[in-house]
Amino acid sequence: MTEAPPRVLTIAGSDSGGGAGIQADLRTFFACGVHGCVALTAVTVQNSLGVTGVVEIPADTVAAQIVSVAEDIGLQAAKTGMLASAQIIEAITPALDRVGIGAGRIPLVVDPVSASMHGNQLLADNALDALRGLLFPRATLVTPNLDEVRLITGIAVKDREDQRVAAEALHAMGPQWVLVKGGHMWDDPECLDLLYDGREFIELPGPRYDTEHTHGSGDTLASSISSALAKGATVPEAVRFGKEFIVRSVATAYPLGAGSGPVSPFWRLEKTAGPAQHA
Repeated sequence: MTEAPPRVLTIAGSDSGGGAGIQADLRTFFACGVHGCVALTAVTVQNSLGVTGVVEIPADTVAAQIVSVAEDIGLQAAKTGMLASAQIIEAITPALDRVGIGAGRIPLVVDPVSASMHGNQLLADNALDALRGLLFPRATLVTPNLDEVRLITGIAVKDREDQRVAAEALHAMGPQWVLVKGGHMWDDPECLDLLYDGREFIELPGPRYDTEHTHGSGDTLASSISSALAKGATVPEAVRFGKEFIVRSVATAYPLGAGSGPVSPFWRLEKTAGPAQHA
């Protein structure tokens, strides 16, 4: 019998189209060589054109999933995706504390899913308050896109200087590290992600591809970073690995349905794909 691989928990919603949410997380975990566990927060009615329905899982059930998995199977990292409501965030916080996730213990990556791909607000204001006040202080890393930065901080990032100001504002909310993603900074010829720990800015440039098929990109980035953290990488090492992973996943994205197709981790299955550090 072989030894169990590192285990990573995703606390997120389901995408019936398979391109984002826990489906994107689980296939990324597999591609990165870690075992994925799930605490489901919501079931969506969703395809490539968008979301037409959401059913939340009861908050106490979400919290119970976390405790059940962590206390039996054990975890080396965890991440959050769509948390749906303030009630769910308030319920999972003591569950995370109980099993030692976040706050400098088991790494916790918070992907603060709060805006649609068109920039519309997905979380109620009280849920945004709960993100800021409860999860951010426990986070090893937060990974907002620019629409989420605007909702969380009120800062509309237009250029790289704004990106630094936003990183400082987010870090002041309590996470150990902040990654401000630059994919929505459309006037920049590169996709520059900015990592910040309160002392040093680390710039992570990448190519900007001319594609509409970017569904699940935030989930895939956060889950690949979480996978590297579970294998013992430092935060800068894990984020660099995640950046490489998402760049290649966007480059190999494919069309699906009549709307936006998903980014693809299938490149990891190619025989020519060499191992990356901490992969």
